[in-house]
Amino acid sequence: MSGNIEPGMTKPIHRRELAGAEVEVFATAADAYESAIDRLATLIRDCLDARGKAVLGLATGATPEPVYAGLVREHQARALSFAQVSTYNLDEYYPMSPLDPNSYRAYMDRHLFSQVDLTVNRAHLLDGTVPEAFANDHGAGYDRWIAAEGGLDLQLLGLGRNGHIGFNEPTDLPVEQSLALPTRLVELHPTTIADAARDFGGEANVPRQALTMGIATILAARSILILAFGDRKAPAVARSLTGPVCSEVPGSLLQTDPGKVTWMIDRAAAAELL
Repeated sequence: MSGNIEPGMTKPIHRRELAGAEVEVFATAADAYESAIDRLATLIRDCLDARGKAVLGLATGATPEPVYAGLVREHQARALSFAQVSTYNLDEYYPMSPLDPNSYRAYMDRHLFSQVDLTVNRAHLLDGTVPEAFANDHGAGYDRWIAAEGGLDLQLLGLGRNGHIGFNEPTDLPVEQSLALPTRLVELHPTTIADAARDFGGEANVPRQALTMGIATILAARSILILAFGDRKAPAVARSLTGPVCSEVPGSLLQTDPGKVTWMIDRAAAAELL
């Protein structure tokens, strides 16, 4: 990867355009997190200044936890208000009660919602208790809520080891069909189940299904920020950015919407790009 720049506390050590995306490689994940926090806080302020509201698509899991911690610090320093922010989470295990500590509702309450001035009716998550026969109807309604808000200003993403974004798992669908996928109920991939086993006390306890924003919903966001760290993510990062666009690597589908995606990765995750 070319495009070296001078290292700094939160500056990327490499920056270049690749596959229609801005790719920023940082010396450490900590540097990338500081840059991501600054970008999100700035976007929220800019949206509030421009139109009095901001609409965010949020991710869960280990990767975004430091981002939320940073946004909480900004709020506690009186530098950032969430009073006019609406949030829509990417996904939720199914079936899953919002009271379950492994639910993404509980995760968001722990890491963000309970610590900022976001109002209850502005924090939206998919409902893991809806009857299965109506799960896709619920997903369609979720997409309508986002559209009624004027769309997402930014979608925050992580990247699974198998290349998934949200719970859009690897499939053999034609690319055109994958790009049109709405929010819906899905079957989880074995790699995803294995990676979640620690949180659930073993693979046998991991739900086999989840509700997820679809690829179409994600790509409709006005900007997308994707974070990936560590050498375990390096193959998925490389396949997403340098491989062909294919449904077997959902991250590669981001290549189809150039100009709106920013990758923030550390040196380890960029190992197969450098």
